[in-house]
Amino acid sequence: MQAEQFTRVARTYMDTVYRVALNYMKSPDAADDITQEVFLRLLRSQTEFASEEHIRHWLIRVTINECKRDLASRWRRVEPLEAYAEKLSFSSEENSETYRSVMRLPRKYRMVIYLHYYEGYSTAEIAQLLGSKQSTVCTQLERGRKLLKNMLSEANDDEN
Repeated sequence: MQAEQFTRVARTYMDTVYRVALNYMKSPDAADDITQEVFLRLLRSQTEFASEEHIRHWLIRVTINECKRDLASRWRRVEPLEAYAEKLSFSSEENSETYRSVMRLPRKYRMVIYLHYYEGYSTAEIAQLLGSKQSTVCTQLERGRKLLKNMLSEANDDEN
């Protein structure tokens, strides 16, 4: 990959790669490390990309694989989500609570919700990215929505 093409791709997709890694790892430091590793792999890659969508898909797939690899490492370090959530600013308290609730979901639900609602992928595309069946993704999306709805309802009940 040529330097100017790499720079353009990095500027375009750096935030996407970071957000996917953050959603998977729940740690900003780990997400930074994963993002660096993904773009190093892109720089070294000999892959010929057919389109922008191909680049985006490749980056997300590599990000997920790097997250899995990092989680399997016995040297993995974890920063509590609450410590990071305090650093973020949201446009409203409702957005803040929604973010915290999504991040408390089990990974399998959190990832499909993130990829579907924030990255705009269809269930078929998510299945391909995660290496699972489309029916599994649909089930995880449905269950994740129910869990999220329950979490948000309980939070509203506690406030009232």
